[in-house]
Amino acid sequence: MKSIKPIEIRPADPDDLMEVASVLVTTWRATFRGIISDAYLDAMTVGNQAIGHARRMRVPGSFLTVAVDLSDDRVIGFANYGRARGMPPAFDRELYELYILPDYHGAGVGSALVRSVAAHCREMGASSLFAWVLADNPNRLFYERVGARAVGEGRVGVGGERLVQVAYRWDDLAALSGAGGGVI
Repeated sequence: MKSIKPIEIRPADPDDLMEVASVLVTTWRATFRGIISDAYLDAMTVGNQAIGHARRMRVPGSFLTVAVDLSDDRVIGFANYGRARGMPPAFDRELYELYILPDYHGAGVGSALVRSVAAHCREMGASSLFAWVLADNPNRLFYERVGARAVGEGRVGVGGERLVQVAYRWDDLAALSGAGGGVI
């Protein structure tokens, strides 16, 4: 684990897109090897991911937040979130993506990003947040450690395969954001 003090959590800007894309590709290859086909992972490119995130940044109601290690001024993680897609109305907001470079796992970056997302969702009047996580993701228990509970299962197509995913939900955004006295 790398020391990352100080760290800045802030909204992404277009200049961050290549680094965000690099975090995604690096993280997917490190995390999902053996879960998602090697051919799919090896075909991922930073350029294509940057284009995809540039599109997402233009979607109304979708937000991209980055974690920057100020010791070398680089993006080391990010969260993409917004309106819940395809879920019952009881789900206010969805955490679409949360990725942190493997060297920074366990350093509090993921928790800081989730707290920031929760605080912004509360500001927008949301009362809950959920995330889909691959069932075989070795980092899946992180969501439980930050107070989410599993509320359902589904399937998602990735690289021509149908993979099981678990829906995790947070009901208390005040506690999750740190505003309600909750501990994360």
